[in-house]
Amino acid sequence: MISVREQEATQKLVVFLQEWDSAQKVVRNHILDNFIRSNEGKTEPELELEFSQGASLFLARLTVWLRMTYLFPCYTYNTCLNKLLKSIGIFLSAASGHRYLTEFLEIGGIWILLEILRLNHLKEEDKRESVKLLQLITDAGRKYKELICESYGVQSLTEFLATSKSVEAQDDVQVLLDSLGCGNPKYQNQVYKGLVAVLPCASPRAQLLALQMLRAMQDVVGEVPSSFVESVLGVMCSAHLDVQYEALQLLKALMAHEIRPALLKGLVALLTPSRKNSFTFCKEPAKDPTELSLREAMLVYIQQAAAAKAIGVLAKESAEVAEELIQLKVVHGLIVAVGNQDHMASQRHASTSLEYFVHTFPLVEEQVKAALGQAMFQHFMDSPKTWYIKMDPVQAEELISNIVDIPRDTTRIQSTEG
Repeated sequence: MISVREQEATQKLVVFLQEWDSAQKVVRNHILDNFIRSNEGKTEPELELEFSQGASLFLARLTVWLRMTYLFPCYTYNTCLNKLLKSIGIFLSAASGHRYLTEFLEIGGIWILLEILRLNHLKEEDKRESVKLLQLITDAGRKYKELICESYGVQSLTEFLATSKSVEAQDDVQVLLDSLGCGNPKYQNQVYKGLVAVLPCASPRAQLLALQMLRAMQDVVGEVPSSFVESVLGVMCSAHLDVQYEALQLLKALMAHEIRPALLKGLVALLTPSRKNSFTFCKEPAKDPTELSLREAMLVYIQQAAAAKAIGVLAKESAEVAEELIQLKVVHGLIVAVGNQDHMASQRHASTSLEYFVHTFPLVEEQVKAALGQAMFQHFMDSPKTWYIKMDPVQAEELISNIVDIPRDTTRIQSTEG
């Protein structure tokens, strides 16, 4: 027999639900404020006690209101979407509240949250709240990670990462993608490929986070296709040093994999831009499509300087890598980069890397001495960090036109360290 206290609790719940059902925006906003303030951090038993064993009835109303309004700007502006999502989050985060998660998923909760990320009319703070709910779902276990991935979640998340203007939202997406890429063997390659797709985006922070995640996943993913080379090397034209740094760290991690030859070949190619007049800035966009505009030239030069720096770092870390680079005509490329008087960073990094090869490999020293001539070579040896500053245009042209070519069939290049 139902006790008087239970009858009173049930009646209280009925009144509360009727108030919600008949309420407009202002009243519902007030109800959500009270619910969030009073119930954040509660467990499933505590929520059921609060709602007289009918908490699921309120959750159902929240999800129905969400489904009815999130797609339409005219409705979204008149609802409290952020508070609505936070309220649903109280249910999904409740300890022992697995049934709330099940109920939310049954109404297509994952699809709704992912679609919220794609809608232009929604605020970034609402999208961030959606990401937090997806993280709660992910925390429930591997099968839920798979559900998100099967719902094209990786694509939605990486697109949001690439386009978001909110640092906080991007950080939340990073946490979620890290989670999806860990302990999810069926879809870890999908996450990796999604992160690679972020690299060409216009957001430096998104590039930075993607590079960090790719490096963290590298040992788990293992070998990657050579088609990724262009994307990885492409971020080296970033003017942001922190992005270049993360790109270099990823390159280091990839040196232990089969993609290494393709990466080294690509790095060496960046030292010698192939477009016509690539060493002359154009004041106006070029009429000839083969010529570089000012902006294009700067991107090429930044990429050239970053490649010269990376080559030096990678060579110093591995004699084997250094020898492979020499076979790929890196010495010729570095001398070309030193001759780029339009970009001192290219000259500085190329000269530093060239100095290492000259001091380490006698054969390289001979070739560089022949290419530079006795006087210029002596300046280089005496002041490797500044010798190029006083170089005149004729000397620079001689460097750009150098014909250093160490035979590719050399089986082992003798180094001073060997």
